[in-house]
Amino acid sequence: MTTFQSLPINHVNVQDESISIHRGADAWCSQILSTYKQAAEGDRDSKHTVFISLDGTNGADFHTLLHSLHFACEQENIPFTKHFTAEFLKSESELRSEMAHYLTDNRAFGYTATDVQPIQYFQEGTRKAWSQRTPELSAKGGIVVLFGPGASLISGGESDLNFYADYSRENQQKRHSPQFGNFGFGGSSDRVEIYKHCYFLEWPVWETYRNDWLAFWADQPHQNAYYMDMNRPDEPIWLPVTSLKHVLHKTSRQPFRVKPFFAPGIWGGQYLKELCGLPDEWPNCAWSFEPIAPENTLLLGIDGITLEVPFTLLMEASPNDIMGKRNVELFGSYFPIRFNYLDTMDGGYLSLQVHPNQEYIESQFNQHMTQQESYYVMKNKPGAKVYLGLKDGVTGDQLLIASEEAHHSRVPLDLPSYVNECPSEKGTLYLIPPGTVHCSGQNNLVLEISSTTWWFTFKIYDYLRKDADGKPRPMNPEHARHNINDSIDTSAVESGLIARPKVIRNHGNNSEELLGQCDDLLFQVRRLTLQDTWTADTGGEFVMYNLVEGGRVRLVPTANEEAAVEWGYAEAYIVPASVGEYRLENLSGSACTLIAAKVSPDWNLPLLPPNRTSGTEAFDAFW
Repeated sequence: MTTFQSLPINHVNVQDESISIHRGADAWCSQILSTYKQAAEGDRDSKHTVFISLDGTNGADFHTLLHSLHFACEQENIPFTKHFTAEFLKSESELRSEMAHYLTDNRAFGYTATDVQPIQYFQEGTRKAWSQRTPELSAKGGIVVLFGPGASLISGGESDLNFYADYSRENQQKRHSPQFGNFGFGGSSDRVEIYKHCYFLEWPVWETYRNDWLAFWADQPHQNAYYMDMNRPDEPIWLPVTSLKHVLHKTSRQPFRVKPFFAPGIWGGQYLKELCGLPDEWPNCAWSFEPIAPENTLLLGIDGITLEVPFTLLMEASPNDIMGKRNVELFGSYFPIRFNYLDTMDGGYLSLQVHPNQEYIESQFNQHMTQQESYYVMKNKPGAKVYLGLKDGVTGDQLLIASEEAHHSRVPLDLPSYVNECPSEKGTLYLIPPGTVHCSGQNNLVLEISSTTWWFTFKIYDYLRKDADGKPRPMNPEHARHNINDSIDTSAVESGLIARPKVIRNHGNNSEELLGQCDDLLFQVRRLTLQDTWTADTGGEFVMYNLVEGGRVRLVPTANEEAAVEWGYAEAYIVPASVGEYRLENLSGSACTLIAAKVSPDWNLPLLPPNRTSGTEAFDAFW
């Protein structure tokens, strides 16, 4: 029986706020019917019409929700009409032509669409066409719903009730298939290509739109706009946008944990699958993200109801409370550090890979942050290896030529002839700057600590494997060629990339070590050996903790002890900058070990997302 909490709920005490939160499709239908009846009250002879804008994320189950509303209207003898925003989309061929710059002809990589507006998905004159249709709909009376991504843009903000139905990235990816593809682009049998489309086009455009939608309605004085959590279609949760704003601000001032996001992979191992109680039918678990800010959600417990929201919404709502002034100046509302697990215990090797340098990722992919990385070995088996840096005398070109020959001849590459094969040592941190050729070997559980990016791994060699879909795994030798740093060789690895712990503070029986910090490294890694109680202070900047050894710990904010949290082995918590002083308590019968990560005090290079028009201005400009 695992004790790992894969659905951690962050309890938010909002008793002192006027928060209204609702649950269930029947209650949602009742609210809409009540609005209609109030409009019709006292004038039974006239036809009344209530317009509903049901905006939302591609993948949200609009149809099931609207089926319930249609049935409720039939029971009350109220006319019901629905229109899908997809009716107004440009053709798929037209969209592909216009978005070709962002989608490219590469299977795995595109160019991030930071300058595309949602209205560009729709036919010219869409707003006018809907406006011209509304008098006819009004004449018929009843309840009229315009639903789908962009509904508020098309309706012009003139609906009687406005909803945004949200759906997590995790659930979207579970639905990716030929039947459910990218908005406006139809299905695809290639999951790599679908994800690429999401990463470079759909999410940058439509998640920005979601943030704009929320920012716009949060500034409005009337209460007719609601955020909906549609991650459980049979039990939608919704609350006024103003209530959501209060909840997020409250959450940003207490320690919180994201909902872990697990995924199997061709090289995945068996340790996380067992530890985290994952489904028996899964072949393995390769990754666990906790947190990778754009990918994870948070479960918020509010008056007995659990609301699931993207981590990025919390960041948009309260970046200063979470990150602190210095970090906001450096990164804006973008959470800059991530934890994730790589599990190869009884699994396979990761592909040999390299991450891009900063200039390359900006010029080639329109991304603002490259992947600086490190491996902390939590568990391993005898003989496990970590591959790090080129062997002395080997160049990146020589490695790429040898890899290409292996792929062509189908004769496996002798990896240790080109790359340093380091013994994997439990409790050791291996630093992986951009340009470093690297991978984890078999039988490691690695806690990866890195800057927050995800998709920019240039694969060099993958042991001649095919992916789970039966297709060859995409290799990226041309991208790798521009980024392999030949100077990161055996000498560089031995002198600077295998961390040498340094004790920086003792407190009673407890000690804190500095594991990883370099002038050009965005993050700093410390390790805390906790025997009993440790006191600390955020110092105005967030800190992330992961319990890498031991049973259980508690973190208690000094100024708000009711916000205390507990967690167990392999779980992680974020302590916002606003928490200030806190103490850590060992709840186990033996010593606990925690990894702590934060932005390095030496990091002073701003890596800000591209500027964009604020939510209110963006909507006003269109309306």
